[in-house]
Amino acid sequence: VRETEWADAWKQYFHTSRIGEKFVVKPSWEEYTAQDGDIVIEMDPGMAFGTGTHGTTILCLECLEGLVTPGMTVFDIGAGSGILSIAAAKLGAASVQAVEYDAMAAETATRNVAANGVGDIVSVIQGDLMNSLSGQADLIVANLVADLILKMAPSVPAHLKDGGCLVASGIIKDRLADVTAVLAKEGLILNKIEEAGEWAAL
Repeated sequence: VRETEWADAWKQYFHTSRIGEKFVVKPSWEEYTAQDGDIVIEMDPGMAFGTGTHGTTILCLECLEGLVTPGMTVFDIGAGSGILSIAAAKLGAASVQAVEYDAMAAETATRNVAANGVGDIVSVIQGDLMNSLSGQADLIVANLVADLILKMAPSVPAHLKDGGCLVASGIIKDRLADVTAVLAKEGLILNKIEEAGEWAAL
């Protein structure tokens, strides 16, 4: 299928949706009047992953609602459209580093960050998992797939502050045991598992 056709054809299926208690994810081409307490995220995902409608993204957004506190430092690994970085910034994070491997997705994330007015908080880096990051975060969110989470696992402890939290999502249920075991081997303690259909987040 020619890119010019499929890149726009999916838009008929992406509409404004409420996720969790606060988030409203709105396509850039739709109008929405915010209600009291709404955190509106305007998205134009282009060809990057992250409209907010996939189960793994919903799990992450719901986790962020309960974990992000004002002043936090957040690393978003595999940022896609930038939706989770934007959400963290709008929840009060002081600094967010969004890492995305794909150049086109990194450009999309940069545009979405600017469109949501959080460019002073979120920086988008084109890089491979955590290899291009320095320092430590209070919270690391990685909405990837099981194999990539396993690949980045050894790097997590060095980049996570004492008492910090990792949200690992994009894990199909059949791979939960594998991912849990490897993260435990790296000294991480499993707090809880959230599930949506065939997907899980740790």
